[in-house]
Parts: sequence; C-alpha cells; structure tokens
Amino acid sequence: MEKKSLAAALSSTDYPGRGIVIGRTADGRHAAAAYFIMGRSENSRNRIFVPVGRGIRTQAYDPAKLVDPSLIIYAPVRVLNNMTIVTNGDQTDTIYEGLRQGKTMEQALRTREFEPDAPNYTPRISGLIMRQDGDFTFMMSILKSDDGRGDACVRQTFAYENVLPGTARFIHTYQGNGSPLPSFAGEPEYTDLPGADPAETADLIWKNLNEENRVSLFVRYIDLESGDTEDRIINKNV
Repeated sequence: MEKKSLAAALSSTDYPGRGIVIGRTADGRHAAAAYFIMGRSENSRNRIFVPVGRGIRTQAYDPAKLVDPSLIIYAPVRVLNNMTIVTNGDQTDTIYEGLRQGKTMEQALRTREFEPDAPNYTPRISGLIMRQDGDFTFMMSILKSDDGRGDACVRQTFAYENVLPGTARFIHTYQGNGSPLPSFAGEPEYTDLPGADPAETADLIWKNLNEENRVSLFVRYIDLESGDTEDRIINKNV
C-alpha cells in the first residue's frame, strides 16, 4: 500500500466526518493516537472534548442548544490497564467492558453495529492500542452498513504489529461529503506521522481539517517504556 502524507489524507476531502489515527512516532519511543470530530449541523458542532480520568468525554459547549445527546455525547477515549481504546461513539464502553471480561475487541463489537441515523448509517470506527514489553500492537475496526441498508452490517477488523517509526493508519467515517454521506471503504489509509510531540501533531491535523466543519481534536502520545502519556486537546468552541 502506498504511504500518503497525513496532511494530504486529511485535506483530501472537506468532510471525513470523525477520524482515528494510530501509529508510532518517528523516534520510535511512543505510540500515538488521534481522534477528531467534525460537524455539519448546529447540534453536531455544539461540542467540546474534556479530560475525564485517563480519557476524555464529549460535552455540549452550550447546554441550552443541545438537542439530541444520544449519538454525540460519549467517551471517545478510555484506558484499561495497558490498553487504550479510541472510538467515535459509546462503543468505547462496549469494548472496555468486553476487555474487562476477557473478550477481544472484535468479540465485544459483535453486539454493536453502525449508528441508527438513516439514511447515513454512520459507521462505528474503533481503535485499540495494546502496549507490552516496550512495544505495542494495535487494531482498528469499522462497522458499517452493507450498501446503504439498515438491516445488514459489514464488520471489518484490521490488526497491525511491528509498526515502523514515523508511520500511522487513518480510518474515518465518510469518504467525503454527500447526501447520504458515503461510508469509508477499504483498508485504513497508510500515512506518515511526522509530529515530534502531541502539540506538533495536533497542529498538523487541525490545520488540514476543513476549517468550517472541524469541531474538536484529541492527540495522545504514550511512552512505550513507562506508559506515561502526554495529551493535546483543541476545541473550536473555546
């Protein structure tokens, strides 16, 4: 698979929707994860990321304007032992509880499917970083409608190991703008990961997301030896 620049992958469409990036930093010492949300409606844009424990939650920027919290208020990032979960919905909790019970991410997600927001049927995208012995592996998953149908779910899981320094995988909910919105297709995009620290990576991602539609961004670097983390959050609504 041809490697793209992360900047080019992000800027190639004005509406990738929600996206997850996971990879290894150029110095080889950190696993990196990024999650961003975009929005077209007032309700979707009325959000910020806030730190909660070892993860984050979405929160209404203006509670008075919150219409329907069901698909926009959730915990995108949670941590269980040496595992970091990143998703675009409340399936974060499904994966967390499944892992706690000894299940795999794939097994836990068998109880879920795409979001019930016809006609878009937004895919549920998920990532899992597993740190062990100074290294890491990771998985990405997408649950999406089969050919725009509300009664058929396509389940795809991708597993990565021996991740090269300065490389990442990027999965997002939509191929671009449209009505209905076209679901992501294919394997997660193979990109570079040039940022030396979370602030630099966050700056690169934020600058290459469509200015009108971008809402919030979270970036975490995980030290592979110690497990220590360093985060950066950018909210359009501040």
